Amino acid sequence: MTQTQSACTPEKFQNSEQLWFWFLYSKSVQSGFIRTHGNATRRPCELLDVETLITKLYLSGALTDEQLAVMKQFGDRRRAPHQYIWAENRAADLWRRAMATLQNAAVKRGWIE
Repeated sequence: MTQTQSACTPEKFQNSEQLWFWFLYSKSVQSGFIRTHGNATRRPCELLDVETLITKLYLSGALTDEQLAVMKQFGDRRRAPHQYIWAENRAADLWRRAMATLQNAAVKRGWIE
C-alpha cells in the first residue's frame, strides 16, 4: 500500500470508548474550545453520524438518561468511571452497559474493527 492509499483509508476505532472520546473531543474542537495543530486521523464516520446514532439509540430506549449523563460526565473527564472506586461503582456499571450498546451499533456500521 502506498502512502497516498493509507492516507485515504479511514482508521476504524478499536472500541466504543475510543469512539466516544473521539466524538466528544472533536465536538469541543469544532466548537472552538480546543485548538489543535498537526495531522488529523481520518475516521470512517463523521461527527453527525455519531450524534445521529446516539440519538437513535436514546429514542429507541437502548440508552437511558442516566447512561447518557454518565457518558457525558466521564467523557468530559476523558476517562471511564472505575468500578473499584466506591463513589463511581454505579457509574461504572452504567458506563459498561452504555458502551456495550454503542459498541454493537458501531460494529454494525463498520466503525469499529
